[in-house]
Amino acid sequence: MKIILFGATGMVGQGVLRECLRDPEVEQVLSLVRAPTGQQDPKLRERVHADFTSFAALGAELAGYDACFFCLGVSSAGMKEDAYARVTYDITLAAAEVLARQNPGMTFIYVSGTGTDSTEQGRSMWARVKRRTENALLKLPLKAYMFRPGVIQPLDGIKSKTRLYRVGYSIAAPLYPIWKALFPKYVIDTRKVGRAMLAVAKQGAGKPLLENRDIAILAGADPVDTSPVGGPR
Repeated sequence: MKIILFGATGMVGQGVLRECLRDPEVEQVLSLVRAPTGQQDPKLRERVHADFTSFAALGAELAGYDACFFCLGVSSAGMKEDAYARVTYDITLAAAEVLARQNPGMTFIYVSGTGTDSTEQGRSMWARVKRRTENALLKLPLKAYMFRPGVIQPLDGIKSKTRLYRVGYSIAAPLYPIWKALFPKYVIDTRKVGRAMLAVAKQGAGKPLLENRDIAILAGADPVDTSPVGGPR
């Protein structure tokens, strides 16, 4: 299996990349980055591409892949809707549209979030933009799945590249066991997100919108309900 990864330097992307490189069924990971990271692995091919608003120039270089894990994103804090949409919607669709042409029917997994608006008309700006992005992806000739994780615990030494987030995760670390005990359906970790993505790439899922509980089930580690993910697509 050959995978394209966006956002490999972010907290979620780091965890997803780790699981991909550890999986014996993954032959190659093509990581699209704006600047070299220096990370090396026999399975990893890093492609530097400065302009993330257009991937047309890469053309056939993106052909022949089985799945794309799109983990790229920013916090909406302090951002106006048009600026947030340029990153969240425009970049995502720029990548997805090229991949749909080069690999029709490929699996495309987009990291959204718990609480994403179902109408595109809600009060929360980030939730409206995320849902608009989800809806646009679902219209493309892709096997598109929306991952909506809740609180994500970074494992394996993974850290956010945003200083404010690093401080926040450091402070929150002792609380994760409590949150898991009190709210098991809303807490997950970077390992499970990566494993769930691989499971969907290999076998699909019964529905396109996958909430935190669904992701945990797909990862094989749901503490509440181990029934299979199902429902109409």
